[in-house]
Amino acid sequence: MALYANVIIDISHEKLDKAFQYKIPQELQERLAVGMRVEVPFGNGNRRTAAYIVELTDTAEYEAARMKEIAGVVQGSIPIESQLIALAGWMRKNYGATMNQALKTVLPIKQKAKEKKQRMVRLALDSEKAKEWLAVFEKKHHTARARLLSGLMEQSPLPYETVTGKLHMTAAVIRVLEELGILTVEEQRAYRNPLGEMKKRNRRQELNGGQQRAVERVWQEFSQGSHQTYLLHGVTGSGKTAVYIEIIKRVVGSGRQAIVLIPEIALTYQTVLRFYQRFGERVSILNSKMSPGERYDQFERAKDGELDVMIGPRSALFTPFPDLGMIIIDEEHETSYKSETMPRYHARETAIERARMAGASVLLGSATPSMESFYHAANGDYVLLELEERIDQKPMPKCYTVDLREELRQGNRSILSEKLQELMGQRLKSHQQTMLFLNRRGLSGFVSCRACGHVMKCPHCDVSLSQHVGGKLVCHYCGHSQSAPKACPSCASKYIGGFRAGTQKIEEIVKKRFPKARVLRMDFDTTRSKDGYEKILSAFANQEADILVGTQMIVKGHDFPNVTLVGILAADLSLHASDFHGPERTFQLVTQAAGRAGRGKLPGEVVIQTYSPRHYAIELAAKQDYARFYEAEIAYRQMMRYPPCGHMLVMMTASADEMTAFLSMELLAKKVRQAQEKGKLSGLQLIGPADAAVAKVKDVYRRVLYFKHQEYGTLVQIKDVLEQFVNRHREFKNVSVQFDFDPMNGF
Repeated sequence: MALYANVIIDISHEKLDKAFQYKIPQELQERLAVGMRVEVPFGNGNRRTAAYIVELTDTAEYEAARMKEIAGVVQGSIPIESQLIALAGWMRKNYGATMNQALKTVLPIKQKAKEKKQRMVRLALDSEKAKEWLAVFEKKHHTARARLLSGLMEQSPLPYETVTGKLHMTAAVIRVLEELGILTVEEQRAYRNPLGEMKKRNRRQELNGGQQRAVERVWQEFSQGSHQTYLLHGVTGSGKTAVYIEIIKRVVGSGRQAIVLIPEIALTYQTVLRFYQRFGERVSILNSKMSPGERYDQFERAKDGELDVMIGPRSALFTPFPDLGMIIIDEEHETSYKSETMPRYHARETAIERARMAGASVLLGSATPSMESFYHAANGDYVLLELEERIDQKPMPKCYTVDLREELRQGNRSILSEKLQELMGQRLKSHQQTMLFLNRRGLSGFVSCRACGHVMKCPHCDVSLSQHVGGKLVCHYCGHSQSAPKACPSCASKYIGGFRAGTQKIEEIVKKRFPKARVLRMDFDTTRSKDGYEKILSAFANQEADILVGTQMIVKGHDFPNVTLVGILAADLSLHASDFHGPERTFQLVTQAAGRAGRGKLPGEVVIQTYSPRHYAIELAAKQDYARFYEAEIAYRQMMRYPPCGHMLVMMTASADEMTAFLSMELLAKKVRQAQEKGKLSGLQLIGPADAAVAKVKDVYRRVLYFKHQEYGTLVQIKDVLEQFVNRHREFKNVSVQFDFDPMNGF
């Protein structure tokens, strides 16, 4: 039973850095919870002030005798901030962060942006009085006054800019009519609209049988007050977005709101337009390139009931909707849904918790679901919905797998295989388009043989070794290191090393091989500007280019009907990334990239170039066979106790002093091993300590320790104990300690 409550007095973002502690009176000890709104005596005058509970604790931070008591619980409706603060408390507990870090995540507008104001000119008379004044002005030939009054009699109010612009009125004329009591000039809040001028259309898309069944299942249970988590597994091109829109239409029709999460990389004009055409100005977006003012306005519009739908990356999950009914996560397998900063939350798990608090449903959608989501669906935790065919029963693309070892033996050292060059030539002749996808995921310097495909792996962890400066090969899990070989240990070939081609290099190769082709490149460099994505995608959609070269950003949900060929270059790069997700990422990327071909009337073809043509991730992606891939991958995860068949926690210590970072991690590892020796942590496996993947960043040294256990809750308990240990000991004064549960990219 908690004795003390830490509260924040004011919800405004400038004051989040300070929490105040109060005693909990006896009569309230059973009633209080994190996120609850209470009244407290505050300041020298003990003025009663509303506050939000952010933490309940037994530890007094001040002398208990001098501490004030909570006065009472605020009755009535609990504002949306209360729910978000409770969510922040859950995130702090489950992901390892300070309450302050969690609060700044769920309330992401750091500083209130200056409100944008709009002046409106409003008629202050009834129609009879207005007609009398109009007659007076016409009789006295006050033409400007008559024209302004006539305009306001047709439409009132009018924006001040319209009156001075289109009606050509001077400020003096407006002022005279204001003094006569004929009109008033009012100032009102004007919200910034990030969508600009889009046109709404009410055209309803007809759903096929599979889509309709998915919609009806979700809606039937939603209507009955049963709020589940659903996994919509639909092949590429099966029409998942149409399912989302129909479900949202029904949820909004019932008076509730919806959040749609989309990976930032796929948040394109093309995607947003489909939602806007259905929901008009009641839909808005968030993205990283919006100004603070635009972001602030969208949250205010949501809170004030002016929006029904918010679309955006993971930060949109914290939109302050008063009556949230549905959260949809598109491309739910994407790694961008996992935060890279503290708290390292996953949008999927956090969405499910927010939905539980709000009495809402969650719909996850993907052609290549994450292992975690499909595992939960297979175990009955989620409801599985499937779309097994493309819209209009279009055929899946035909895939060719090219063995790059054989290409080398045939004397072709180009990154473009003979098969790919042949098919690209055909597309150029027939005025069809080609996409070349360079798989740069996992480009952390793994070493492989171009002659036989052998990859240098860690003998202890079954992940690839990463090439570091100085020729060392290092495992990012256990710290094992060895020298880089001069020749392949499997076939003795000298063609062993890391892969270093980038999109710019590929663009040059393509232009040299096809000098008449119009080539566009889409990567980080070409999309730095605010509308960089849109310009390139629009140009390609308008067939202003024949070939689009890019990284994973070109394969996310885009729909180009004239693309009939996709070339996947170096499919192995993510296959041999230095963590256990390699096969899963490869299957997802290859399947998603292949899915861009043949979405129009013409059939599509795909060329997958690889040094590992017999690997199950490559073979099954070529067949678009998710079920068999899942079976093979889950067997491997079970054997290695990797998520979702077990859980992992990675702890990192960081310090500007190398020895401090080293010794602090050794001390923490020693504490855990002592607990193991006493039999307190049965089933726990430790890996490390070792240097982090990047051992030094900005002169800060980093060490990591991995924990593996069957139960997530056990890892949370270990994190809690280690946090308390760090907070109590002076040795950690100059050390940063961070935690990451079920890491997707590691530290």
